[in-house]
Amino acid sequence: MFDSSFFHYATVGLVVGCNSVAVGIGEGLASLAAMKAFNLRPSARGEITRTLMLSMALIETSAIIGLTIAFMLLSAPSEGPHTALMHYSTMGIGFAICLTGFTLGIAASLPAQAACFAVARQPFFNQKIQLLMLLTQSLMQTPLIFAFIIAFFIKEKIPHVTSLAESMRLVAAGLCIGLGSIGPTIGLARFARQACEGLGINRYAYKEILSFTLISEALIESPIIFSLVTAFALLGAKISAMSLSTGGAPFIGAAIVMGLGTLGVGIASGNTATAACKQLTHNPEHYSKIYGTSLTAQVLIETCSIYSFLIALLVLILQ
Repeated sequence: MFDSSFFHYATVGLVVGCNSVAVGIGEGLASLAAMKAFNLRPSARGEITRTLMLSMALIETSAIIGLTIAFMLLSAPSEGPHTALMHYSTMGIGFAICLTGFTLGIAASLPAQAACFAVARQPFFNQKIQLLMLLTQSLMQTPLIFAFIIAFFIKEKIPHVTSLAESMRLVAAGLCIGLGSIGPTIGLARFARQACEGLGINRYAYKEILSFTLISEALIESPIIFSLVTAFALLGAKISAMSLSTGGAPFIGAAIVMGLGTLGVGIASGNTATAACKQLTHNPEHYSKIYGTSLTAQVLIETCSIYSFLIALLVLILQ
């Protein structure tokens, strides 16, 4: 049987370790793509290197957030009237930061890889390619920002935990935003890769691809907003007699419903936008038709996350 402090210090290690492993893999994949791009066009080495360096700065975000959270946990009180419950509660921070950061650290390398090859094909168009890459990678940071916000609120509530149900409520909030980030992050990454790749194929479609990127990425990451709202609802939920008797099981159930409810939606929405962007690359003159079809499909896909959101809220209301 582990001492309860194991959960506290394990969380400290994992938020740094998991994110660092993912960032290392992501930066390695981006660097490998850059090396291959050098072979395609050695004369564009300077532009490709600049693209790689810019992308690495954003891939590194996951590791920086993990390090920040680790310092926050180490500087926060780890003992109190209910020390064991406080230690259990830190797992919520671990779920929020580790699940989100690990996924993002690897996924953020996809647009970077595509951008390196695109610059090799279109070296005189490198500034526009870099701009699109930075835009997509920046938008991909949204789930991690949301996870950081939830982690901060969990940290503030940890010293006031007095029951196992309250502890599980905080764990559920972190689990909700952590699981909820996986699908949208993967969807965003796949679409961003195709958008950057498209510019390498047809630079004359830049305006259409840029406009489509802004709209599509907003739709792909919209499910994470439902997870964020559910996480806040969990943080503010009252503890009922049933929750006390079951050790907070309703809270964990609501987190799983909402977290898994965004998984398929985020990936499917990303796949739809990816296919549309690929068509847009070859047929920019049909922008309005491609955009309309993709938008309709993505909106219908998003309804699944709404269903999960409603069930999660009902669980919290009826618990």
